[in-house]
Parts: sequence; structure tokens; C-alpha cells
Amino acid sequence: MEVATTKIMKEKTKKSKRIKNALMRGTFVIIGALIAAYGLEAILIPNNVSDGGVTGISIVLSEIFNLPLGVLIGIFNIPFIWLGYKQIGKSFALFSTLGIVTLAIGTVAFHHVHTIIEGDTLLITVVGGIILGFGMGLALRNGGALDGIDMLAVLLARKLPFGTSDLILFLNMFVFILVSTVFGLTGAILSGLAYFIASKVIHIVEEGLSGTKTFKIITKDPELLVETIRDRLGRSCTLTEVYGGYSNETFKEVTCVINRLEDTKIKSIIFEIDPKSFVTVYDMAEVKGGNFNKKNIH
Repeated sequence: MEVATTKIMKEKTKKSKRIKNALMRGTFVIIGALIAAYGLEAILIPNNVSDGGVTGISIVLSEIFNLPLGVLIGIFNIPFIWLGYKQIGKSFALFSTLGIVTLAIGTVAFHHVHTIIEGDTLLITVVGGIILGFGMGLALRNGGALDGIDMLAVLLARKLPFGTSDLILFLNMFVFILVSTVFGLTGAILSGLAYFIASKVIHIVEEGLSGTKTFKIITKDPELLVETIRDRLGRSCTLTEVYGGYSNETFKEVTCVINRLEDTKIKSIIFEIDPKSFVTVYDMAEVKGGNFNKKNIH
């Protein structure tokens, strides 16, 4: 009876921790989206500088057809949210939906705020790119994306012989060509520069804008961890026997290769299974072949 009661209490504690963690992540995603919306509406857009990706396309169409930017951002990101749900997972799609909806509402709320920088194109580009990148990086760090083009690039990277970062750059080339039709060549160049700065800030905040990551985990329950990662993330893992030089014990080390958008999800799984596990993470330039293609988790 006592064992059953203890087990129930542990399950309740785990559930409570998961809820608190989800609420905290959701709060940071909202804050990140609002920061990004402010960077767009208070700095970039009033000075004829756009963003890349789906947001950049939405800005251009908003200027052409005089439609609310927030509405276009919400509509155009719907298929990418579905893509994220199918390819990455339910929680990622949920946090991305939260971030994109907040971004859309934020652009409406900040639409009439006074522009804080005018005239100095270099300062506009740098400051706007930094603020936008910080907001997007904060959302990505907590498991949500604010722009669907990243998800599309991750999917295409599995089908084509190119890295994720290469495809993001390639897809945005078409976006900035579209931007040039509204903001002119100068506006397109400044937009590209702002996007480049934003991408570097995202890399700093989120720690890994492009490519893949390898997780090596030593845990007390490797079989359960492998099964949970397979069931909830759709990723396969490799088990390797390793020998502890200090403890003189033999362990099973779990190795799993993921894309950058799955970073938060796998960390939450590891912490849930074994908070005291030993984890090392490596940035990978590119991964091809083998069994890297993930399984359907729905």
C-alpha cells in the first residue's frame, strides 16, 4: 500500500513539474514574440525594412493590399504549424502556435507606437535586427518558432543534399526579391542585412541556429530513455557500452542525433526520465544518410 502511495505521489510531483515547466516556457515564448513584434513595428517596418521568411512575405502583402499584418502572419503560418506538428511534435506545434498568435497580436498592438529610430539606416538595421533576433531566439530556446520557413527548411534538408542553414538562406533569397518590389533595392538590401544580424543573435540566444546536434547521455535507465525518445520524439538512438575511468563501472551510453528545433523537447524528456543523468551535446555541421530520418510520432 505504501509503495503504491509513494508511486502516486511521485507521478503527481512529476506532473506538477511538467506543468510548471510548460507554463514557464510558454511565458518566455510570449515574451519573445512580443519583443519580435516591437522590433518589427517600432523600428524596421516604419523605415521600409522587412524581415525574412513568412513574416517578410506577410509584410510585403500587407503593404501592397493594405491588410493587417497580424492577420496575414497568422494565416500564412497555419500550414507550417501543421508541418511542425507532423514532423517535430505536438508540444512544438503548441508553443509555435502560441508564439505566432502572440506575434500577430503584437504587430497589431504595436502598429501605432512611435518609431524610436529614424534616418540612420545603419542604426535602424542593426538595432532592429538585434531586437528581432533576440525575440525569435528566446521563443526558439523555449520550444516555439515564430516563423514557418525554418520548419520548411528542416523538412527539405531531409529530402535534398543541402544543410538546413543553406536552405533557409536559399528560401529567403526569394523573399527579399519580393521585398524589393515594395521597398526597393535599398530596402531589400537593408532587410537582408537586418535578417543576417537577427540570425546571428538567434544563434547566440538559442545556441544553434542551424544544423543538427548529437546528444550523448549516461543514465540509470537507458532502455526507458531510448523508448521514450522513440515514442515521443520519433527519433532512434544508439546504445554503446562505456567504461567509467573513475568509478570502474560499465554503463550504456545513449546517443541520439536531432535537429535544432527538437533540442528543448529532448532535454525535457531526459530530465523527466533521469534528472541526474550525465549529458554532453555536440553541434553537428550536417548529417546525411543512415537512419536519421525520424519516424512518425502521431
